[in-house]
Amino acid sequence: MSVIELSNLSASFGGRRVLGPLSLTVADGERVALVGRSGAGKSTLLKLAWQQCGSDIALVPQDLGLVPALPVFHNVYMGRLNQRSSWYNALSLVRPFKKDRAEVCEVLQALAISDKQWVPLASLSGGQRQRVAIGRAIYQGASALIADEPVSALDGPMANRVMELLSERFRSALIALHDVDLALRYCNRIVGISDGVIALDEPSNRLSTADILPLY
Repeated sequence: MSVIELSNLSASFGGRRVLGPLSLTVADGERVALVGRSGAGKSTLLKLAWQQCGSDIALVPQDLGLVPALPVFHNVYMGRLNQRSSWYNALSLVRPFKKDRAEVCEVLQALAISDKQWVPLASLSGGQRQRVAIGRAIYQGASALIADEPVSALDGPMANRVMELLSERFRSALIALHDVDLALRYCNRIVGISDGVIALDEPSNRLSTADILPLY
């Protein structure tokens, strides 16, 4: 069973082709790392994958898609907006239900930012905001994830902690990662993008860092 299935995908900007044509399938249970230099086409691929296949897939976009004026709680809560009625969401904006507060707090604890639950997002650091976006994706409760550099602003220990958490919470994933070691450690398949096309596609246990670095 495929979670993501893209066939003959291509994209052009300003009359210049920046992606494809390429085909990519992510099977149920696969965690696929997209690797390659900046500008290779990874972000474009993820955006198109989300547009075509993302109705039941959690998303962590590169720009995070958060609301600075709202506290951390409500930014995470947005992961389930479409699962609740309009009146429920409106009431939660003013006085969140105890059950929702507890569930969001559990997610934030796993990300080591539970003390920021009621802090306005605008006051957080870049790394903390990134964890809020990850928390929103986890809170959504989906079994699959599309993420664009979700740990780029985190230091080594925290990046490993978050990647391990994503591996636990999402059965399937398509994740752009600049850190080759993280890609090999937490993903079971590596897809390398170069000049908008797939230049490498192998199980991670068949690859080493040296095999991937030429893509950069």
